[in-house]
Amino acid sequence: MTDSVTPPAGTAPTVVHGPKREGTPALEARGLTKHFPVGRGKVVHAVEEISIALPEATVTAVVGESGSGKSTLARLLTGLIKPTSGELLLDGKPVGTSAKALRAYTSDVHLVLQDPFSSLNSAHSVGYHIERPLKLHSDVRGAELDAKVVELLDRVSLSPGAEFAAKYPHELSGGQRQRVAIARGLAVRPRVLLADEPVSMLDVSIRLGVLNLFDGLREDERLAILYVTHDIASARYLADTIVVMYAGQVVESGPAEQITDAPQHPYTQLLLSAAPDPARDQAPELRGSGSPPSLVNPPSGCRFHPRCPFAMAVCKEQAPPSLPVGTDQVAACWLHSPEHKAEADAVSAQI
Repeated sequence: MTDSVTPPAGTAPTVVHGPKREGTPALEARGLTKHFPVGRGKVVHAVEEISIALPEATVTAVVGESGSGKSTLARLLTGLIKPTSGELLLDGKPVGTSAKALRAYTSDVHLVLQDPFSSLNSAHSVGYHIERPLKLHSDVRGAELDAKVVELLDRVSLSPGAEFAAKYPHELSGGQRQRVAIARGLAVRPRVLLADEPVSMLDVSIRLGVLNLFDGLREDERLAILYVTHDIASARYLADTIVVMYAGQVVESGPAEQITDAPQHPYTQLLLSAAPDPARDQAPELRGSGSPPSLVNPPSGCRFHPRCPFAMAVCKEQAPPSLPVGTDQVAACWLHSPEHKAEADAVSAQI
């Protein structure tokens, strides 16, 4: 799940989060950082030094509370916003900055937005929304264009496609609109699909259908999928790997089942405690209190330490590195540092 990139001498290895697969990943980010200026010399530290790889035919879930930076990360990967530092690589090659290179990049990397009610123009038919990217990115025209629209709608289980192509967004349910948005993305034959909270605005009864659609796209289209969500339960269901973000940083990552069955970072444990679980016969034990910190003036050291019941002196002073805690699993927490084992054991005994 995680690899290490060898840095210059004297610095710690950079952990690359994401599913561990042979070969070059479809999309890779190295050291992505984004600071938004807010005036008077202050900045919002939205994303800090994140390296992530998205191999083809995999789903990587990015999980965290609102304000954790997960949606900003998705927009950085899409190219909608420029990073303060860091770089993107498509098939191992740096993404160019020319208009031609960026247009080619948008064909390979597509973003599915959270809100299916506003991502489609109510004045145009479903067919129009699917035709636009086909006309912009291919030479398909006439009867072939109509056939391609029907094919794409059928691919996302909107059948018969010809009937849905003639409908308007207000005639569709939320789940059907989201499927149209996905079909629009597939029209350009992307290599990577970035889905930002794609089911959060849908009824619970239809979320599973959309998640199964993503699962089918991973298998059939060999897509590399980034699934952004605050719902760690759906992340376990769909994803190969879960990357947990807090206050703009990755705090834990690893295979989905390992993260949910044996979380090693106190914040991941907090998320799982708060997640609904029908099998749970007792009230959840919430290990953590308070609210996420201000990203204009984030805490020193570990950004989770003001909320962490296991916080030690070092947590307030130094940011922890990503430490191995299992097979292909890492956690950015001093509790797993051999140097601080005695203090960590003492703190844990008091909880």
